[in-house]
Amino acid sequence: MIDYLSGLAASFSKESRFKGASMDWLLFAAILPLIGAGLATMNSFAGDNFLFQKQLISVSVALIVFFVFSFIDFRFLRRTSIITTLYAGVCGLLALLFIIGHVSKGAQSWFRLGVFGFEPADMAKLVLILLMAKYFSRRHIEIANIRHIFVSGFYAGAMFLLVLLQPDLGLAFIIFLVWFGMILVSGLSKKHILLVVAAVALSFFTLWNFGLKEYQKERIRNFINPLANVRGTGYNAFQSMVATGSGELFGKGVGYGTQSRLAFLPEYQTDFIFSAFAEEWGFVGVMLLFVLWGIIIWRVLENAMQGATNFEMLFGMGMAILLMAHFIIHVGMNIGLLPVTGIPLPFVSYGGSHLLAEFAGLGILMGMRRYRRDVHRETMKNEFSGL
Repeated sequence: MIDYLSGLAASFSKESRFKGASMDWLLFAAILPLIGAGLATMNSFAGDNFLFQKQLISVSVALIVFFVFSFIDFRFLRRTSIITTLYAGVCGLLALLFIIGHVSKGAQSWFRLGVFGFEPADMAKLVLILLMAKYFSRRHIEIANIRHIFVSGFYAGAMFLLVLLQPDLGLAFIIFLVWFGMILVSGLSKKHILLVVAAVALSFFTLWNFGLKEYQKERIRNFINPLANVRGTGYNAFQSMVATGSGELFGKGVGYGTQSRLAFLPEYQTDFIFSAFAEEWGFVGVMLLFVLWGIIIWRVLENAMQGATNFEMLFGMGMAILLMAHFIIHVGMNIGLLPVTGIPLPFVSYGGSHLLAEFAGLGILMGMRRYRRDVHRETMKNEFSGL
């Protein structure tokens, strides 16, 4: 009887720990320095600080959404009617851009709300993760049936096309990576991976000849040979590499980055904030940034592994895929390993829309922690192997 009561007490203690802890404070602690680094990099420390002040407001709103969402029971998102409504709504917003959207730098991808803007494509990525999590939560063991690849690809493809036509090649590619990553974790077979790769190659050939704008083609040409036209189309990529390398070991100091502060590096607060950060903080600062990102991805995956059902687990994995895709592409284009695509660095780059979507997604993940379960890793491995 004593052993039984001891076991019951231990079980209750463990259950309480998992039911009561809805906030992953280690994840939150890793994000805060990234926000601070972004704010410090875009702060002029003199004169007009308009972007810095707007970003402070965006951060405040995003944090409020994050904490509010962490207290919500998101089991209602498992309902098909909710997911389809969200999907239809965000696709409607993407389509509405072509009528009343604000044109900036050749792309009609924003709704202008006074001094602020809203980019529906950022929320579209989050809704796509929810949709794919719902779709594969009951079908991941049937992923061998190629029909599910085509059906899920149709849903993602509609978003991809609406974003590509804005045109925004970078965010369209992120949408593709989210879809592809989620079918991979759902147990896609090797022959189907080859089929998807072949379809992507054919799509790229078609886009190159009929879909891409000339400036988008130039970005890809600059990636192949970044020094071919450093005074023209290759200027941004060249300056980002110069800024990154000039930071050396310890950097030039916060506020003393000549490439960014003297405007040699364009869009240093958004597309090239990693290069601006590397110039001021150096190799040591970049390594610290990588460590923080490693903690974030680890904690997101850890929370995904403890999801109450397949839906919660797939959603968490989708968030990890989204964050990793943004991080790898942003850093890659800043150091000359990938074409310049205008992808922001989550939690660091200037912009309220992507920040709101990131914290909303993590807030949903924290809300799911309220009813999570402790899953044995070997069980999870067998479940997601599928076949």
